[in-house]
Amino acid sequence: MKKHLIQGIEEGSIAEELEIESGDMLVSINGKEIEDIFDYHYLLEDEYLEVLIEKADGEEWLLEVEKDPDEDLGLCFGESLMDKYRSCHNKCVFCFIDQNPPGMRGTIYFKDDDTRLSFLQGNYVSLTNLQKKDIERIIEYKLAPINISVHTTNPELRCKMLNNRFAGRVLEYMDMLYEAGIPMNAQIVLCKGLNDKQELRRTISDLMKYAPLIESLSIVPVGLSKYREGLYPLEPFNKEDAIELIDIVEEYQDIAMEKYGYHFVHASDEWYINAGKEIPDEDNYDGYVQLENGVGMVRLLLDGVDEAITQYLDENGGKTFQNEFKVSTITGVLAQDVMRQVASKIKVGAPLVDLNVYPIINNFFGEKITVTGLLTGRDIVEQLSGKELGDALLLPCNVLKADEDIFLDDMTLAELQNALQVPVIIVQSNGVDIFNSIIEMEK
Repeated sequence: MKKHLIQGIEEGSIAEELEIESGDMLVSINGKEIEDIFDYHYLLEDEYLEVLIEKADGEEWLLEVEKDPDEDLGLCFGESLMDKYRSCHNKCVFCFIDQNPPGMRGTIYFKDDDTRLSFLQGNYVSLTNLQKKDIERIIEYKLAPINISVHTTNPELRCKMLNNRFAGRVLEYMDMLYEAGIPMNAQIVLCKGLNDKQELRRTISDLMKYAPLIESLSIVPVGLSKYREGLYPLEPFNKEDAIELIDIVEEYQDIAMEKYGYHFVHASDEWYINAGKEIPDEDNYDGYVQLENGVGMVRLLLDGVDEAITQYLDENGGKTFQNEFKVSTITGVLAQDVMRQVASKIKVGAPLVDLNVYPIINNFFGEKITVTGLLTGRDIVEQLSGKELGDALLLPCNVLKADEDIFLDDMTLAELQNALQVPVIIVQSNGVDIFNSIIEMEK
C-alpha cells in the first residue's frame, strides 16, 4: 500500500491534537489507499474518518476523527500532488523542450503531461498517458476545467505529430468528458504544412461540437529555436499565412456566436501582429480565458494603461503626474510596436516621463523566437550595456522563473542589476501595473 511522508503539521490542527508528527507516514483513510492529493481531499469530505498512521518506529496508529466536512487534518506533504509528476511520453514534432540548448538547468528539460496539473495549475495536457480509469477518476472527482492540447482531430495526423501510436484516441476521451459535463479548454499548436488550412478547419469543426463545454480554443504558432538539428523540418509562418489564419478564425467565431453566444476559437496575439491587423476589442476575448497562451494579452495591456491613466486623472482632479524622469523597459522583438504604443499612452497621464523601449533580439534561442517571455539575462545585459536607461529599468515579470528571481540562462536578477548599474523594478505584464509602477517611483 502506498504511504505518504508527512513533512509538517499545522499549528492548532487536528493532526497536532492527535500527536501526529513530522516523519510519520499516512497509510490510509477509511481503509482506502491514497494515490495523490485528489484522493486525500475527496476522502476528507467525510465527517467521520479512520486515519491509519505509521510512526517513525514502524508502530501503526488507527485514529478516529470526527470533524466538519470542510475541515482539514492539518497534514503537510513534500510533494504538492502527494505523488511524482507524470512525464510526457510523446515526441511531438513541435516540442519546444527538444529545441533547448544543452547545459540549462535540469527542470527545463522535464516534459510534464500530468492531467492533475491541468486542474491545479492550468497546464495543457495531451491525454495520451491516460487510461479509461483515469478519465473515470476525473469524472468522479469533477476535476475541471481540463486543458487539452488537441492540435488536430485527425487521428492519423495526431499520431504523426505527437509520435505516439495511441494519440488518435483524444476524441474518445473528450466524448467521455463531454457526456459527464466536464468543462474543457483546448489549444492547437499550428505547424505549417501539417495541421493548418483544411486540417485546421476540420479540427475547429470537430471541437465546436463540444461547445459550450469546451469554453475556449486557442491557436498558437509553433515556436522554432535555432536548435532543431535532427528534428522534424518545420517552417515559420509568414504574413500571408497569418492573414489566412485570422480569416479562418473569424469565420468560425461568427458561427459560434450565432450558435452559442460566445466566440469559442481565438488566435493568439502573434498572428495579429504578424498579419499587421488591429488587435480585437475586449469583447472578442470572452473574459480572457486563454491569456497564458498569449490570447488577448496585448488588448489587456493597452486597455489597462488607459484604465490606469483615467483612474489617476479622476483621483487627482484631472491633473497629470508632474514628476520628470526617464525610465526604460525591454520587450521581445514581436511586441516592440505595442510597447511603443504603451509609452505614448503613458504620456497622456505623465507627460514629463520618458519611457524608452528597447527590443531585445533573442540570440540565445535564435532570432525566430520573438516573444518577451523567452528572453535571457545574458541577451538583456549585452544589448542594454551602454544604453541610456534612465532612473530605472522596468522588467516584465515573465522573463523570470515564477518562484525565483532567475532568468532562463540562470543569470540572477541581482547579477543583471549589478551589470547594468540601474535599479530594476519588476512589473506585471499589464498596463495598470506598468503605469502605477512609474508614478509610484518618486512618491
